[in-house]
Amino acid sequence: MNQIKRLAGQTIIYGFGTIAPRILNFLLLTPLYTRIFLKSEYGVFTELYAYIVFLLVILTYGMETGFFRFAKSEKDFRTVYSTSLITLFTTSLIFVVFTSIFSHQLASAIDYEHNANFIRWFCIIVSIDAFTSIPFAKLRYEGKAKKFGLLKIVNVLVNIGFNAIFFMVFPLIYKNNPELLKYVYNPELGVGYVFIANLIASLVTLLLLIPDIFSFKIRYDFELIKRMMVYSFPLLIVGIAGTINEVLDKILMKHLVQDPSTALEQVGVYGANYKLAVLMTIFIQMFRYAAEPYFFSRMDDKNAKEQYATIMKYFIIIGLFIFLGVMLYIDIFKHFIGTEFHSGLKIVPIILLANLFLGILYNQSMWYKLTNLTKYGAMISLIGAAITIILNILLVPVFGYMGAAWATLICYTSMIIVTYFMGQKYYKINYDLKNISIYFAVAIVIYMVNRLLAIDSFNLQLIVSTIFVMIYALFIYKKEDVLMIFNK
Repeated sequence: MNQIKRLAGQTIIYGFGTIAPRILNFLLLTPLYTRIFLKSEYGVFTELYAYIVFLLVILTYGMETGFFRFAKSEKDFRTVYSTSLITLFTTSLIFVVFTSIFSHQLASAIDYEHNANFIRWFCIIVSIDAFTSIPFAKLRYEGKAKKFGLLKIVNVLVNIGFNAIFFMVFPLIYKNNPELLKYVYNPELGVGYVFIANLIASLVTLLLLIPDIFSFKIRYDFELIKRMMVYSFPLLIVGIAGTINEVLDKILMKHLVQDPSTALEQVGVYGANYKLAVLMTIFIQMFRYAAEPYFFSRMDDKNAKEQYATIMKYFIIIGLFIFLGVMLYIDIFKHFIGTEFHSGLKIVPIILLANLFLGILYNQSMWYKLTNLTKYGAMISLIGAAITIILNILLVPVFGYMGAAWATLICYTSMIIVTYFMGQKYYKINYDLKNISIYFAVAIVIYMVNRLLAIDSFNLQLIVSTIFVMIYALFIYKKEDVLMIFNK
């Protein structure tokens, strides 16, 4: 139980580095973007950042997890680190050169032939982020959560600062004295300044990581990288397939909706409301940063499987709290996006549950990483990717962005089922399915009852929502006596 307390503590520390940037983005940038951009412009932002997520997975090709796995098993983790770093630097550099040469062709291929600069900028961003994933992994391996968090926060503060300059300060100066900024600011660039701000932030982060990048003597082990690639390549397939499940809907949508004139608007509305699930996304990401090294470090413990089962249960409990917290107070959360985007609020509960299921899937997926059976992870992820593609093609033309939301939820539900049964065969963990099912049922019932009440008064609705949250908290406390964990 002390080990679970340690994981909880690490999750909180890593969470600070994850949650602060995400919260700052959500509180500052999302309201800004959804008020200064048209829905179609926000659609451009949503689509291109979906490509960034996709490319980041390809350019890291599972090496981050491979680093953790081999840093644990090899005698000298410095060699593992240096080899991983050089490999990612080489592939990232090749990618930057290639995309710079063929930027116009790539821009035309995705219907942005007049914005080749956008392609260059976001390809440099993703290359830097891919390369720095290993120095950040090293910080996690060494338990330097505070430094990790500080660097992440600096990154987002720089990003937000330059967004403020480009979208608030410069336009004001330009309006009164355009000659003053004629060499540094072009209002017609519009959403392009989002990428420029992000690029500056990534470069600053890279500079701050230089001491960690060169903290060890550079060495390269060809035999080691072969073994790491054999281990990591299936994880690349997992990553690509997983990214298809996460972001392909935002890429395909403009090509699938019936009315092309509203395509980017639908992408924009979908992307903006997707942001309202940010608390669930943050929770999953902060848990993942702490859990991956934790799971590997405890893999040889006699009671490891019991710990993993307990972690799953409390992960779900907290995830359901987040689901209720957002949906019962949706009248507050909706103001973080512009009113023109409120038509898409109906996707929020679906996306929240889909993201919670993604977190559950991540917990389950540790069995094939711990047992070196990553090929099964690739197979499961490919099944999920196929479901995502098929359902988007079938549902989006009929239901628009609602079809994309349901496709995401159905995909993760299917993957959870397949992963569970395969995991029980190769690495059996006795999850507390009975109580987990009860917690899900109670949370969904509370949400549905609150929705059916449809109280018009904002203040009264706030009171009722708070009562419902307290009821759920009391139910969990009585059922689990959660505080006992932290008193032991």
